[in-house]
This record gives sequence, structure tokens and C-alpha cells, in this order.
Amino acid sequence: MKWVTRAHVHVDRVACPWLIERFVDSRAEILFAADSLVDKIAREENAIPFDVEDAELGHHGVDCTFRAILKKYDLTDPVLHKLGDIVNAADTGHLKAHPYAAGLEALARGFSLMYPDDNENLEYQFPVYDALYAALKGEIEKVV
Repeated sequence: MKWVTRAHVHVDRVACPWLIERFVDSRAEILFAADSLVDKIAREENAIPFDVEDAELGHHGVDCTFRAILKKYDLTDPVLHKLGDIVNAADTGHLKAHPYAAGLEALARGFSLMYPDDNENLEYQFPVYDALYAALKGEIEKVV
């Protein structure tokens, strides 16, 4: 399936492709477009738009797109929900809501400077999300 979002990725537009590829659609093709062209490309490519205004898979109230995807695809993994809390805090500017949020936001800024090409940016940032998922999983398993 094809998915389309705005170009110039940041926290949510990195976390969401990671979530999609790892837990929703392992053969996902992520497309990037100028904000004004996302709807057009979604129609032309029969792609699912995400993290754009008025999209089903977008921000709703205080929740970022990552949380919308968790809900839409009924992803119940508690590790993903904990990760969603971090992504939400980092993406919505509520950096004090989670101790990892400011670090995740800083990493997103740094990767964007190092890798302005969105596909290359995702390639380098996905291991960060894999590692964060593993760390959170370890934290949750210690509690249980």
C-alpha cells in the first residue's frame, strides 16, 4: 500500500512511517509531497494520507498522528502506547510531559539537518525508534 504525507519530516512524520512499516504494513511505500499536494497525490496514487490537516490519520484534539494510527489499526501493544506518549509530547510541544520527549525532539532536529532527504532521514532514524521500542519494552517487562 502507498502512504503519503508532508515533506520535511520531523517527530510524528518519522514515528508514523516507522509504526506503519513495523506494525501495520510491512510493504508500505511512503511518499512525501508539499503540503498543498498531499491530497492530489493521495488521489493519483491511491495512497493513504497521514499527518496532514483534516486527515483521518492526523492530529485530533491533543493527540498526534501516531496515536491516530494506533487507534485506527487497533494496535494494543502497551510498548507502542508508551512510545505514543513520548511521540505525542515531543510532536505537540509538551516536552515536559515525558522525560524522553525533549531528547526525541532534539534528535529529530539533528537528523533533519544531517539528512534533509526524507527517505534518507527515515533510513537513519528508524533504528532510533527500534532502540527506543526495545528500551521501553525492557522497562515494561521489569514492571510485570
